[in-house]
Amino acid sequence: MKRLMIAAGAALLAACAAGAQETESWYPSQYGADDRLGAVNELSAEKTAEAAKLITTGKTYSLGMVTGRDTPAYGPREYDVTVLQLSDGSGTPLGANKATGNDDIVDVWVGIGSQIDGLGHMGINHQYYNGVPVADFVTPAGLTQFGTHALPPIATRGVLLDMTKVVGAAPVPDGTAFNREEIDAAMEAAGVEIEAGDVVLFHTGYMAATADAEGLKQTEPGLGVEGAQYLADLGVVAVGADTWAVEVIPFEAADRPFDVHLTLLAKNGVYLLENMVTSELAADNVTEFFFSLGVPKLEGTVQAIINPVAIR
Repeated sequence: MKRLMIAAGAALLAACAAGAQETESWYPSQYGADDRLGAVNELSAEKTAEAAKLITTGKTYSLGMVTGRDTPAYGPREYDVTVLQLSDGSGTPLGANKATGNDDIVDVWVGIGSQIDGLGHMGINHQYYNGVPVADFVTPAGLTQFGTHALPPIATRGVLLDMTKVVGAAPVPDGTAFNREEIDAAMEAAGVEIEAGDVVLFHTGYMAATADAEGLKQTEPGLGVEGAQYLADLGVVAVGADTWAVEVIPFEAADRPFDVHLTLLAKNGVYLLENMVTSELAADNVTEFFFSLGVPKLEGTVQAIINPVAIR
């Protein structure tokens, strides 16, 4: 019995050591222990100039959805707006030029609709990108580090991977994971190679298929953990999809929720673009394009509602 207890204790210590090693091995970042921007370090003036050469027709595509009161969202997130008018809207105009106007108040959870997840969004055991402890940057008044207001303009090459063509179904069935094999097949079908500094978007047909849903569907196709690490290793800046979580649900491992979020955000500093409108790009068979995003300068926010633009 004593020998069994010693063996069990040794096994427990080994497991704890392995777990500690797993936790510690994902930082410091390749961009340095003090870095707080992550994969946007892959952007450069040269990359932007090269991506601009992809503009041949000047056609633009809005990648952001309209966000409103009925937008399905991850609970308890919601949206509301109040329009303020002078008096009741028909009061006395101002001055000789009879000026009138409206103002508004938007009361919204930022993580609703088309959005970018910042590096302060999800971490591992209360440590975030580059191993920064939550106590070092989270306050009720906003983030003191990793705020999305600090992001530079993202103007770079965009790549669309149409997974409906790879899988042979539109929409791609819920629970379908995109890992290295599927990503390579999609690149081959699109005739593109993913490069450092790119933004990669997945088209699954999910958004169009759920357009009339009153609530947020709890399953979806999406990126798997191996695929997420593969894209991070290729040096992508951000990964997005026409789904609300980007990653596959049900999760590949039931006891590892949102593991793709952790792989991209915490471990690699790669941003997530959720609820991207990809249907028009896919319909036009666009596989690469100029991608442009200026993130709203709202100080200290974890996420941001966005409307990126694709130009071909």
